[in-house]
Amino acid sequence: MQMNIKRNFYCGNLRPEHEGKEVCLAGWVQTRRDLGGLIFVDLRDRSGVVQVVFNPEQKEAFETADKLRTEYVIAVKGKVVKRPEENVNPKISTGYIEVIGEEVKILSASKTPPFAIEDDVKVDESIRLKYRYLDLRRPKMQHNMIFRSKVKKAIRDFLDEKGFLEIETPILTKSTPEGARDFLVPSRLNPGQFYALPQSPQLFKQILMVSGMERYYQIARCFRDEDLRADRQPEFTQLDIEMSFVDAEDVISINEQLIKYVVERVTGEQIEIPFPRMTYKDAMEKYGSDKPDTRFGLEMVDVSDLVENADFKVFSQAVKGGGCVKGINIKKGNESFSRRQIDELVEKSKEFGAKGLAWINITSEGVKSPIAKFFDEETLKQIIDRLEGEIDDLLIFIADTNAELVMTSLGNMRLYLGKVLDLIDKDKLNFLWITEFPLLEYSEEEKRFVARHHPFTSPMEEDIPLLDKDPAKVRSKAYDVILNGTELGGGSIRIHDAELQKKMFEVLGISEERASQNFGFLLKAFEYGVPPHGGIAYGLDRFIMLLLGLESIRDCIAFPKTQNASCLMTQAPSEVEAKQLKELHIQVKL
Repeated sequence: MQMNIKRNFYCGNLRPEHEGKEVCLAGWVQTRRDLGGLIFVDLRDRSGVVQVVFNPEQKEAFETADKLRTEYVIAVKGKVVKRPEENVNPKISTGYIEVIGEEVKILSASKTPPFAIEDDVKVDESIRLKYRYLDLRRPKMQHNMIFRSKVKKAIRDFLDEKGFLEIETPILTKSTPEGARDFLVPSRLNPGQFYALPQSPQLFKQILMVSGMERYYQIARCFRDEDLRADRQPEFTQLDIEMSFVDAEDVISINEQLIKYVVERVTGEQIEIPFPRMTYKDAMEKYGSDKPDTRFGLEMVDVSDLVENADFKVFSQAVKGGGCVKGINIKKGNESFSRRQIDELVEKSKEFGAKGLAWINITSEGVKSPIAKFFDEETLKQIIDRLEGEIDDLLIFIADTNAELVMTSLGNMRLYLGKVLDLIDKDKLNFLWITEFPLLEYSEEEKRFVARHHPFTSPMEEDIPLLDKDPAKVRSKAYDVILNGTELGGGSIRIHDAELQKKMFEVLGISEERASQNFGFLLKAFEYGVPPHGGIAYGLDRFIMLLLGLESIRDCIAFPKTQNASCLMTQAPSEVEAKQLKELHIQVKL
């Protein structure tokens, strides 16, 4: 018999108020159970799961149901009834009802899946990625994809309301070195020449400001050929925003409003604006990081002035050599650290780049420390007081002639302690702006200054004279927004003055010829009237990962790559036919 079963209800949307209603459902068989002459099928679609019951009275439907196996795709027609009280399952939204199956049609059979289509399945990630189409059927992954879609819609709703235009920019573009490594695409029509996939729409969005668009955004695909990690992919999604006739305050304000709108719309969690702000200098001094996690304490404290003339040479020589000594008070409560635990911290500090770790353990019996003997009583008291030391506190110190090494290694130790001592409130959303980044940093490899952000970032007006005198001290009009110790996005006010841009290129060692070769189309546009402008770009995958509390962005991207930038499902990258290479005038030499 030909059955016409056209879905009119989603499985997960059925409720007790639908009792007595004839429904047509479609989806995947989650489980099939044959119990006492009745066949129970849990039917799953994107909305959830509902139980369908088949009994022998409906002979044809019962016989078909008997053939069903996990992940078969079926259509079912039946009547909604309330479950007997003893069979109610309050753990699921449809647990108070079930559907009595009257007709069923197998739309597609399925092989036995390599892993169960359920949350918290114990299977290697490589298998999940190989069979991504199955992995994406799991409720948790479907929730992640739905959440991602809602975030993007909320972004569009907010920016549209604020007068922003969504404008696409090219995917095949010009290689413009000065950033990460480009992905190159050979041109068949222009032999020997290459496109680059965009690392970001940076130059195009600035040209859009020259074009008078004034407020632009794009949820853009970006590509960077760099080493991967948990929150990085070779192709990723970026929320790109640019505005004309603005200063840093304008950009920061509109983005705080955007973040508040998106978070509250998709999570229901209330957040307060404005966000706290911290200069780059203060962030490094207190947390040893330009993206500090402020959900817990353990701030770094400088004791250099107290130990500069101490007999403990590791400390005094570090300070006199231009470095510093910084410490952290580990307030562990009523439980003191054992010597074994302290030794483990010493070894861990070396993993973070320090030469070692000094420590002072404050116990009820007095100070215990191998370095205490090198300090007079007053100096030791000053050190303990500055770190607000009390009984059962462990004070740890790192010293070096390289101040940056001290900050970064102790900053990494702080993060390590936050995790192992369970000090981090994972339910918190701590947003923070970091401002006044250095404009430039010196590259020992290239023996020149390079742009910390990009060559079009504007310096602070009061620091412009330092471009000639001391470029390392020039601060930029750049800003990063941080969430729980992860950079969500970064941006800056751009240079719109031709002379200042020329000076910037000089400081960077970029000749006029090279500037024209790499950025000529932008510089040409700048000859025709440039509004003051600035913007920001977010790692959208990273933002979604953090809001969902995930460990990896791969779990909020439909088809991600592995750590070696390969796709286990499609087997990309792969070799191509010789004919294709010949058309591109390319020979492969390994």
